[in-house]
Amino acid sequence: MRLSISIEGLPATNWANWKVLVQTIEQAGFPSLFCSDHFPDANQPETGSLEVYTALTYLADHSQRVNFGTLVSPVSFRDPVVMARQAIALNDLSEGRMILGIGSGWQQDEHTTFGYDLGDIKTRMDRLEEGLKVITQLTRSDKPVTFDGQFYKLREARLPHSKYPLRLLIGGNGKKRTLPLVARYADVWSAEWATADAIQERNVLLDNLLGKEGRQPHDVKRTTIRVILCWRNDAEREQQLDALRRAAPMLPALPTEQFIQFLKENIYIICGTPNEVIEKLHTFETAGIEEFMCQYITLDHPELLSIIAEFILPHFNSPQ
Repeated sequence: MRLSISIEGLPATNWANWKVLVQTIEQAGFPSLFCSDHFPDANQPETGSLEVYTALTYLADHSQRVNFGTLVSPVSFRDPVVMARQAIALNDLSEGRMILGIGSGWQQDEHTTFGYDLGDIKTRMDRLEEGLKVITQLTRSDKPVTFDGQFYKLREARLPHSKYPLRLLIGGNGKKRTLPLVARYADVWSAEWATADAIQERNVLLDNLLGKEGRQPHDVKRTTIRVILCWRNDAEREQQLDALRRAAPMLPALPTEQFIQFLKENIYIICGTPNEVIEKLHTFETAGIEEFMCQYITLDHPELLSIIAEFILPHFNSPQ
């Protein structure tokens, strides 16, 4: 299993932090860096938030080996034709390191604030399926694309193809809609915020669905995402927990031991000493995860990344 980094579009994710992070990830040896795709907080627009395709363009031009991508871009406010064109360009710029992560959208507030209709679950999934059809036809077919759907319409449309195959990632755990779409279209599956047992169960289902599509289990890489907090002593533990509280002030104010238990039981954060974190990560490896995305949200506390790079990464850095 490989250990990579993903960041959320948080207020602390400004351009200065992003530039430092890109350099750090490249030098530390993390295989991949992913970024979510959200609007800035409408209540605090001055704090800043990355525009993900601009951020990935900087990354592509300021790194040599790191894979990167969106985790994920929602078709609810991103046009799939524009996404396909941007992804092709980024894939060319980086010589094949781009991974286009696609999702249905979920955060109601940002859609309402900026005038996008998120819709109910069925609408979101129907739109996602159409978006995937549009993107895959534009990026994988040499013929002009005509498409007449509920959400998207194309007439003899063509985009320039990259000489590097564009990989698609789909995030989500739904058995009825999401996993069948993964089996049909994805190169990478992100099991988002699932337990190791749930991932193992869904891996079996995904293997069966891939067989029905005439594909092999190894055709889809299995990934997941969780926050990791790692400390070597009590002082570092308090620093990590304080940094998490600043990044997520909605978490309950509890004494240290109760707070740690709450994190483990309620929002599935992996936390503890290096040995404890390594042991927990191995359960995901056993469940079939090939790449674990550490969601790095405490950007104002860079020591966490150094600890993970020094004490955790060497145990999970197998060849791609």
